[in-house]
Amino acid sequence: MASGVTVNDEVIKVFNEMKVRKYQEKVNLRKKAVLFRLSDDMKKIIVEEEKEILQGDIGETVEDPYSCFVKMLPPKDCRYALYDATYETKESKKEDLVFIFWAPDGAPLKSKMIYASSKDAIKKKLTGIKHEWQVNGLEDIEDRSTLAEKLGGNTVVSLEGKPI
Repeated sequence: MASGVTVNDEVIKVFNEMKVRKYQEKVNLRKKAVLFRLSDDMKKIIVEEEKEILQGDIGETVEDPYSCFVKMLPPKDCRYALYDATYETKESKKEDLVFIFWAPDGAPLKSKMIYASSKDAIKKKLTGIKHEWQVNGLEDIEDRSTLAEKLGGNTVVSLEGKPI
């Protein structure tokens, strides 16, 4: 069932910037992770202010971007997220965007329902995403091996420079 929620143009702009990250001149300004939320009137999916990790933050203010990303997720409400995963398989180094639907068990039922029914609206706008992950609690996302499994199963040997 579609919710009638629309996707703000800023969400598409952020996604396109992340997708073509290799061509951006200002590497420090590239987004590593970003959260999207429903607007207060529940009619649009928007970029959540102050909820992003920039490439330039890594090493300066952010030691481990994955742990920092997990801490950005609200414990009692839903979100959509894009995470630019850097990982290594037995063969090569890779970077892939992961679309994450965060619906923690503690979120209100109404929030879970509207986020779930609006997911297709945002997914249709994010063309070319190879990895999608629905997460229902911190225990599912805190262990980076769960994300590694989504990215390539047992061929992934490290994520964000940390061994699996």
